Amino acid sequence: MKTVILAGGFGTRISEESHLKPKPMIEIGDKPILWHIMKSYSAHGHNDFIVCCGYKQYAIKEYFADYYLHNSDITFDFCNKNSMEIHNNTTEPWRVTLVDTGLNTMTGGRVKRIQAYTGGEAFMLTYGDGVSDVDISSLVEFHKSHGKIATITTVNVGQRFGVLEIEKDGAISAFREKSDDDGSFINGGFMVFNPQIFDYLGGDDTVLERTPLERLALEGQLMAYKHEGFWQCMDTQRDKQKLDELWVSGQAPWRRW
Repeated sequence: MKTVILAGGFGTRISEESHLKPKPMIEIGDKPILWHIMKSYSAHGHNDFIVCCGYKQYAIKEYFADYYLHNSDITFDFCNKNSMEIHNNTTEPWRVTLVDTGLNTMTGGRVKRIQAYTGGEAFMLTYGDGVSDVDISSLVEFHKSHGKIATITTVNVGQRFGVLEIEKDGAISAFREKSDDDGSFINGGFMVFNPQIFDYLGGDDTVLERTPLERLALEGQLMAYKHEGFWQCMDTQRDKQKLDELWVSGQAPWRRW
């Protein structure tokens, strides 16, 4: 099953760094958060990625173009026709498709643009700015078990984002913006979609979290996979510092590899 990662936004709330690089390329420790997310999926055997690029997409493409060299020991022999010898190569078993999904395209529009790369099969989707210790294998099995079009991982982190109404059987009955009286289950990313999701997506101005998910909820086609463990998005510089500290301490909860 392929994994689609949304990595095209401007990252305006962490502009201290995103004015130089796309948000998914901001580093936790010495690796981009995009790498951390991909390692999480890879730990569960998912190594085929589609990255939805946009803002400063060249930085993501250059990172993967040079990935092999950055993770190897190399001898450059300038006396012998500028030859290069690779030693002790360490790399990942990844297949990475990088797609230009537009500079100003909304989330739903970005997903629509990569339709041809999914092979007409179910796929996973997540945001390029959040890490978690979610059990991805269990998430996929849950999605397959209920037969609905969409599954989103729900987390409980307060009132910063849109709110989900979840029934006892796990069905999501409403997907809407927060209000003062709401609970605190939110969409934490780590989603799974059947191919029918593309029927709910329009053009570049389609926001996945609005009409498509709202419509799926009303039709009883949206299910919640409840995650009670660690989840953290990197929305601000303070969030980045928190994640950095966890990584450097050797106690990063999302590290399962």
